[in-house]
Amino acid sequence: MPDIGNRTVLAFDFGTKSIGVAVGQEITGTASPLAALKARDGIPNWALIEKLYDEWQPHVVVVGLPLNMDGSEQEMTQRARKFANRLHGRFRVAVETCDERLTTTDAKSMLFELGGYKKLTKDKVDSVSACMIFSSWSESQYE
Repeated sequence: MPDIGNRTVLAFDFGTKSIGVAVGQEITGTASPLAALKARDGIPNWALIEKLYDEWQPHVVVVGLPLNMDGSEQEMTQRARKFANRLHGRFRVAVETCDERLTTTDAKSMLFELGGYKKLTKDKVDSVSACMIFSSWSESQYE
């Protein structure tokens, strides 16, 4: 595995209907949004996730943890943890979690600035949120 700072990272913004996905490179500290995955009550098409793993060969995976503003957990926090555990169990790649508070709000603001309401589609918001999860996680690696 490459040294910390040179790894490829898949980031996920877990949701019950849609899961945002981004691929990031530690060396540049940047991520690119990928197509969001449809989910049925939080369960994705695992074959599509396997294709992502095969294509990007991640060294580490990051899943955003939806916490309340006061830092406490909620039902979605537990569901995101369960998703992270399933990723690790299926693909045997290190999975970390990262506080994702306000990433959806930030993603909507950024997309709105880029193109107004037309850019605010659910799949774009979720995958840009995954980019922001990657950025937040990446910055925390150097704290």
